Amino acid sequence: MVDCRGEYFAASTPQYLDGAGRGNRTPTLLPELDFESSASTNSAIPAEGSGSSAWGVTPLALPTHGEVGIIGQKLRCFKRSVSSLPDMPDRTYHLSDFDFGLPPELIALRPAHARSSSRLLHVDGTKLEDLQFDTLPELLNAGDVLVFNDTKVVNSRLFGHKPSGGRVELMLERVVAPDEAWMQLRASHPPKVGAHIDLPDGATATVLARDGRFFHLRLAADMAFEAYLDRYGEVPLPPYIARPVDATDSERYQTVYARNPGAVAAPTAGLHFDLPLLTRLEAHGIEFAYLTLHVGAGTFQPVDAEDLAQHRMHRERFSVPEATVAAIERARSAGHKVIAVGTTSLRALESSVGADGKLASGHAETALFITPGYRFRVVDRLLTNFHLPRSTLLMLVSAFAGYEAIQAAYAHAIRERYRFFSYGDAMLLEPGG
Repeated sequence: MVDCRGEYFAASTPQYLDGAGRGNRTPTLLPELDFESSASTNSAIPAEGSGSSAWGVTPLALPTHGEVGIIGQKLRCFKRSVSSLPDMPDRTYHLSDFDFGLPPELIALRPAHARSSSRLLHVDGTKLEDLQFDTLPELLNAGDVLVFNDTKVVNSRLFGHKPSGGRVELMLERVVAPDEAWMQLRASHPPKVGAHIDLPDGATATVLARDGRFFHLRLAADMAFEAYLDRYGEVPLPPYIARPVDATDSERYQTVYARNPGAVAAPTAGLHFDLPLLTRLEAHGIEFAYLTLHVGAGTFQPVDAEDLAQHRMHRERFSVPEATVAAIERARSAGHKVIAVGTTSLRALESSVGADGKLASGHAETALFITPGYRFRVVDRLLTNFHLPRSTLLMLVSAFAGYEAIQAAYAHAIRERYRFFSYGDAMLLEPGG
């Protein structure tokens, strides 16, 4: 079966929630900001008792940055077997079904003192077990395969000025040539095509084109765009980490096995692994496999349509090597489990199922949107962090472990004071019904 949707408009930049948990589409004084908060996260979250949700606690409100950016993209045609399509869920889910409240102090603003010292909530249907992340080897069996995303976060946030003196903030979307890139841009008045932006160390960027919130820029510097970002760019901490970047972020907002630069956000489930833990896992007989999915800025984009069928995912590049496919096939044939380390690994694997229903290697892009009712083809267990309310990732984990199981797990995690989001604690999810 061929799934070829032609041309569509993909919401590819972040949008955040107002105090009622809805997408705020009112322009702000700085309408081009789509990727960073300048406000206090705490001040944006209502006090307990000011509202309610299906999760029994106050809805979380994150900083608002105005209307979401839209960019037109032409989709490639992907061949998929009928069996790889989602099952019909037992009920119809809406955006409001994935809302929950969170005490602001549970948002992890800094990483744990050691990577593997984070907590781990094991979710197996209605059974919840509070553990430490470094107990992971005890939860796996020899012959199981851990699939890691080895993308490397680039210093993708950059600051400059217009010739008039106005401040400009840039966030990389994609490098397209040695001296060219598409970037999101924040400025009080966005520059026009042909305008120049002054950057650090005497460099300049010329606006070649604009597509919604995205600006095509050409860099004039004595080095390539990627090298320039590496030297003068800043670690792209998520907008809910409302503090300045410090020296520790360069190391801790990166997995220890990162090797392929291209991501503008970390595959955060992998942040819990350190070298001693990897050594213990290997000694336990666990096999490691790797793929690359470059996490895009759209990862922070919440869903703004109550009808989930109206949402379109941003597209992300990925690559699955033949060695990874072979490792998964060996494990499956021997009755062992495939554990995805993070939702990015899971989406890349599930997107690689070919027309024959088999996992295939290669390079592609994915806009796979997983909601309850999806039938998983490759992944048996999932390691993941706690995700934002009303987000596609919360929908994905609800599809994997079961909606009711995730509701119970998040409520338990809040009661037990787990730390949330990118620098927070983790879950090991078993597949649900």
